Amino acid sequence: MRKSLPNNNLTNRILGGVEKLIQTYDPINHWSEFAKKKIAEPAFQRDQAFIDQLLPFMNAFNRYFDSEIRGFDLIPKDRPVLLVGNHSGGVITPDTCKLLSTWFEQRKDQTLIGLAFDAAFSIPGLAPIMRKIGQVPASHKNALRALEEGCSVLVYPGGAHEVFRPWTQRNEIDFAGHKGFVRLALKAGVSIVPVVAHGGHETTMVLSRGEKLAKLFKMDRLRMTVYPILLQFPWGVSTPGQPGIPMPAKITMQVLEPRDLSEHGPEAANDEELVHRYYEEITGAMQDTLKALADENPRPIVSRIQNLVESVFYKPERNSNASTDATRKVYQADLSTRSVRNRPAETDSISKGESSTPLAAAG
Repeated sequence: MRKSLPNNNLTNRILGGVEKLIQTYDPINHWSEFAKKKIAEPAFQRDQAFIDQLLPFMNAFNRYFDSEIRGFDLIPKDRPVLLVGNHSGGVITPDTCKLLSTWFEQRKDQTLIGLAFDAAFSIPGLAPIMRKIGQVPASHKNALRALEEGCSVLVYPGGAHEVFRPWTQRNEIDFAGHKGFVRLALKAGVSIVPVVAHGGHETTMVLSRGEKLAKLFKMDRLRMTVYPILLQFPWGVSTPGQPGIPMPAKITMQVLEPRDLSEHGPEAANDEELVHRYYEEITGAMQDTLKALADENPRPIVSRIQNLVESVFYKPERNSNASTDATRKVYQADLSTRSVRNRPAETDSISKGESSTPLAAAG
C-alpha cells in the first residue's frame, strides 16, 4: 500500500513564486526608501498649539479603556529624566496615549520627547501627528540632544519586538536584551523612571511576531525583525496594515521610583558589567510590578465591560476611576531588592506653567 507523501515539490514551487513576486514588486523597498526621506527631515517639530487641540481627543480615547496611571507624582519635576516603558497593544499602543496625555496636562512646564521606530514616520496621516506631539526617530543622537536641552525622554527598549509579542506573553517584559537605554542614562547622567503598563496587550491579539515573514520580506531595511500576524475586529486574521478596532480592556499604569544613575560618569556607559546589572535590576522590578498588576486584574477586558455596564445601570460612584475606590492599589517596586509593596493611593497634583525647555517649540 502506497503512503501519501506531502507534495514538497509543489510547496517549493509556491514559495519560490512568492519570493520572486516579492523581489519583482518589493513594496518594502519602496516603503524603506520613503521612510529614509521622512527620517531625514528635521527631527524636532513639536507643536504645543496642536497638542492643546489634540488633548480632548486623547482623553476621549483614554476613556474607552478606562485608562489610569498611578504614581505619576514620583516623576521628578526639577530635572530631565529617562522614562522607560514596556510596549504593548500592537499598532494602537493605548497605554502610550494615556502617559502622553497625562504628561501634557500635568507637566506643562516640562517637555517630553518620545523615541519612535523609523517605519512609523512613513505612515501617511500618522507621521505629522507624531512629529507635532514630540515624537522623534529613535536614536541616541536625538535622545541625548533632548536630554541636554532639558527635556525628558520616553523610550520603549523592546520596540517592535515587544509591542508585537504573542498574546500568550502579554504579561511579560521583553526588551530583547536591548540595553541602550541604560547606556543613554549613564552618558546623560539622568535618572531612569520605569513605567509599567498592564492591559494594553489585551486590546489586540497578536498570534505571531512573524519573524520568518520578516526575513522573507527583508524587514530589516526598516530596522524591524517582525511582520506580525494579528487577530483583529472586524478583519479576523490580518496584519498591521489593516488596523482593527481595539478591544475595550482596562488599562492600568504604574510609575516606579526613579533610579538615579548620575553618580557614575559618562564613561560608565562602556562598563558592560555595570550596564548589565542595571538592566537586570530595572527589568526585574518592572516584571514584578507587571505581575502584581496582572494579579490584581487578571481579565482586563471582562473588568472593563463590567465597569461599563455598572456605570450605565448602577451608581456612578462604582466607577473604578473614582478617587474613593477603596480597592485601588498602588504598587511600588524597590529597584534594589526587586520586591513589590503596596502604598496608599494618592492624587497627583497638576502643575501649571509655560514650557521652559528650548525644544518645546523646536522646528
